[in-house]
Amino acid sequence: MSLAKTTDLFREPSFWLGIVLSVLLAAGGTTLAGMSWAKHLGLSGLTLAILLGIFVGNTFFGRIAHHTAKGVDFSRSTLLRAGIIFFGFRISFQQIAQVGWAGILIDSAMVFLTFLLAVQLGQRVFRLDRQTSMLIGAGSAICGAAAVLATEPVVKGQAHKVSVAVATVVVFGTISMFLYPVLYPHLGLSVQEYGIYAGSTIHEVAQVVAAGSAVNEHAADTAVIEKMMRVMMLAPFLLALSSFGEGREETGKRITIPWFAVLFIVASGVNSLHVFSAAVIQHINAIDTILLSTAMGALGLRTHAGAIRQAGLKPLMLASLLFAFLIVGGYAVNRIVMHLMG
Repeated sequence: MSLAKTTDLFREPSFWLGIVLSVLLAAGGTTLAGMSWAKHLGLSGLTLAILLGIFVGNTFFGRIAHHTAKGVDFSRSTLLRAGIIFFGFRISFQQIAQVGWAGILIDSAMVFLTFLLAVQLGQRVFRLDRQTSMLIGAGSAICGAAAVLATEPVVKGQAHKVSVAVATVVVFGTISMFLYPVLYPHLGLSVQEYGIYAGSTIHEVAQVVAAGSAVNEHAADTAVIEKMMRVMMLAPFLLALSSFGEGREETGKRITIPWFAVLFIVASGVNSLHVFSAAVIQHINAIDTILLSTAMGALGLRTHAGAIRQAGLKPLMLASLLFAFLIVGGYAVNRIVMHLMG
């Protein structure tokens, strides 16, 4: 966007009104996420912001859409990319060393296999479109709602497809949060191994924390480190996705590099060098939460219930098979890699 167009955009009342509306939804989601029932269910502010957005978008938003359109669209596009960049400050390269080569190989295998399975099953078995299959695959393979949001600009997914993908993360990620601690005594894994298993296969970071903490603190710490290593794979995943055709332009066939993914890696590198104090990083993470929640709220506003209903049961069926693979296939991958590396 040129400087002149940006200046004109800032002068539009619909820009500022849309921003305010999106921020209010983000604030509402964050407030609800702090309540005990939301914590118990492992519902993050991102998830609740999009749910609030969907509610508003399907009730009275139609009457004010014209007055808020530019700000809402700016929130779900530009602010989204900014949020993904700042997300890099949540992780560091030092976390790679803590999980070791086994953890890295397990995460790499799970991301690749889960996404590949999603694309193949989605298109060949369930006859879903490529965008929906990829969005569900990204959410299951990497880091839930954040991965879905980050993948959307690369595959150019529509709002209702993004919402459907996020919904699958909520459903099956929540189930895993309660299921994994129940499975733990029967898995034959040490606490360390269980943490790696949970971190490499559960959807959202909050859900990983809950599933690990249900066993003990060491399991939770290991699970979070493994999960954050998986999150770090988001940027190379997006670059690979762009390189293999999803970012190519229709006419010129040139590769459009998702620069927000590159800056995501830069942010992670800066965080690894401890350039900023812990207090500054905490503030950056707070800003990032606001940006992502605002993008989620705006996305919900553009999601219509009719479009979700039209998607039908097929996306849920795909996500359920991916969930089964994460549990069973993920367990097999964990045992094989641990055996080979042990």
